[in-house]
Amino acid sequence: MPSHSAFTLADVGFAVPAIPGMAECDIQTPCLILDLDALERNIRKMGDYARCNHMRHRPHGKMHKSVDVLRLQQDLGGAVGVCCQKVSEAEVFARAGITDILISNEVRDPVKIDRLARLPALGGRVIVCVDDMDNVSALSAAAIRHGTTLDCFVEIDCGAGRCGVTSAEAALAIAKSIDSAPKLRFTGLQAYQGAMQHLDTFEDRKTKLNAAIAQVRDVVGLLEQNGLKPELVSGGGTGSYYFESMSGVYNELQCGSYAFMDADYGRIRDAGGRRLDQGEWENALFILTSVMSHAKPCEAICDAGLKVQSVDSGLPVIYGRTDVSYVSCSDEHGVISDPGGVLAINEKLRLVPGHCDPTCNMHDWYVGVRNGVVETLWPVSARGKAY
Repeated sequence: MPSHSAFTLADVGFAVPAIPGMAECDIQTPCLILDLDALERNIRKMGDYARCNHMRHRPHGKMHKSVDVLRLQQDLGGAVGVCCQKVSEAEVFARAGITDILISNEVRDPVKIDRLARLPALGGRVIVCVDDMDNVSALSAAAIRHGTTLDCFVEIDCGAGRCGVTSAEAALAIAKSIDSAPKLRFTGLQAYQGAMQHLDTFEDRKTKLNAAIAQVRDVVGLLEQNGLKPELVSGGGTGSYYFESMSGVYNELQCGSYAFMDADYGRIRDAGGRRLDQGEWENALFILTSVMSHAKPCEAICDAGLKVQSVDSGLPVIYGRTDVSYVSCSDEHGVISDPGGVLAINEKLRLVPGHCDPTCNMHDWYVGVRNGVVETLWPVSARGKAY
């Protein structure tokens, strides 16, 4: 895209919230901005950790839904591929040339299975999770039809209470079925404990993960006894990756939110009792918002409401400010407590969203900022890909 001096936002019909070269204070709001320096530091830090602990890192694409962010995770952090939750997400990354894709979810609808079976033809490995014997024959038939091979993980419910089998015997039966099915390959285990990721204390998270690790170790042992040693044992999130990496059982991490660091993850504590956003990771994703009204002396209204953020994990936090706070929201408005009356009309604020994943899915663009200047725009490539 040409530099800011070449044209203005008016020249491009406001199709984008910013153009490279403009100052952060001129960005159209509300929109998502990325602090590129913080993002790059987070990515390098996780990459260094994974390498030092001999772990593969496959970050979750469902978090950022961005081909550009994933490429940065590969280039700077050594990411081996991507996790997706839906076939449509996987299609976006496969068409962008990503060659190691895990759909960390079950695919059961016949049309979706057919689309899934086409993806390996684009080049690279495609892995899907299985927790039901009946799914095996449907996946095999689709792969035969399209002349491809699908890799399969058996999913273990190790505490999240969602998908996955709960016994080692059930996991073995499905693994055997996959191993004998034409055009399928048993590749390993999906063992993500999602229910404990946001527990506040390090010790509470450790207790939950210890139980999960023991369960997964039993499954791996039974598989090995039957000649089905898993190539990959995959799991681990931003709230737990240190436990999986030290387990001696897992060899692949799936952390995603570490790169952006939302307010909910930021609240939890590390082993030393520090918040994750005050030492371990930096806030890199923000909703940039503008003050649009100050009709009430102690209350300002900004333009970031429910249509630009998810509040399922709590309200956003105003970054770097203790004198004002975001207290409520409706569709198009956010209410900011401003007891000192310090905010001015059109003043811009950075909000740390409560939950980054669904917030990012509401936007078309990331505006990458460095030192207060717009450096790049990246599309939210897989926005809305939920089918």
